[in-house]
Amino acid sequence: MLQKVIQSLVFKNIHLLFANLSKTEYQMHLLSGNFPRSSENCKFTEQKTGIMLKGISPLISPDLLNVMARMGHGDELVLADAHFPGESIAKRVVRADGLRIADLLEAIMPLFELDSYVPHPLIMMEPVPGDSLDPGVEISYLERIMKEVPVVPPVKRIDRFAFYERAAKAFAVVMTGEIAKYGNIILIKGVTPM
Repeated sequence: MLQKVIQSLVFKNIHLLFANLSKTEYQMHLLSGNFPRSSENCKFTEQKTGIMLKGISPLISPDLLNVMARMGHGDELVLADAHFPGESIAKRVVRADGLRIADLLEAIMPLFELDSYVPHPLIMMEPVPGDSLDPGVEISYLERIMKEVPVVPPVKRIDRFAFYERAAKAFAVVMTGEIAKYGNIILIKGVTPM
């Protein structure tokens, strides 16, 4: 069923746009969760479209939904902060400007199975020697993840340049509006239960 929804959404090019809203107004509605049920006379397209899917957060764009559906077991998805050099190192970039990673994790996890065959399906960047990180960032991420996956292995921390190398090989990098220092996280996709 989900595959049919994804095909309908992505491959038939259905637009998730609001009527008479500027890009800024659209982003404000996206973050607040206030959504009209359909858009008529949309200034971005003449098409009348439904804008909500059951069970899929409005924070997940059609591009991100497409990427997650195409990922296979063991593929990696990087949720990158606003300072990450995603455009210069990634083979595939999805924009999620203005969104915080914790919020995006909460939206992604109902749709994304973490890899149970690896000891660490979650990877974050360790601080550069002499630098520090806010442990609250990891805690906030784990709180959101654990809403969907109650038992999560510990997060693995890796060196900054090892993280960049891994991101360059990842299936996709999602560029967010996250501003927390060392806020990048890699999710390793598992086998979706049938």
